Amino acid sequence: MKNRTSIAIILMFAAVLILMGAGGAIYSMKYMDDRAQTQPSIDEVIKLSVEVPEITTNLKDDTLIQISFMIETDDREAREELEKREFQIKDIVINELSEIEARQLKGKKAKQEMEDKLTEQINGLMQEGEVVEIYTTSSILQ
Repeated sequence: MKNRTSIAIILMFAAVLILMGAGGAIYSMKYMDDRAQTQPSIDEVIKLSVEVPEITTNLKDDTLIQISFMIETDDREAREELEKREFQIKDIVINELSEIEARQLKGKKAKQEMEDKLTEQINGLMQEGEVVEIYTTSSILQ
């Protein structure tokens, strides 16, 4: 009798472990599917992005910079608006760079901070959608 009780307890414990494992596997597969759906494909990113051609200007310390960007938006209307606002975007970039010294643009963190400032300022202009991400595609300091 004692043997049967022990076997029953072991079988119930094994069944609980199997159910927990199956539940965890199902949850992780669903989570991965949801995550994949929130990440746009590269083709979608390109369709929603606008290239800002190379801008050449002086920094605050009279260092010359040549820089270009790719700006990703959240929808087609935002992309179309951004294309029309190219001159305003260039103005924002030039004004922002005129307040920065070369040493302030060195390193990954510094470039990310600049991209974040530009994103905030450009989003202040936008009436249709918003900028999701700014990618620096070229940067030369002289």
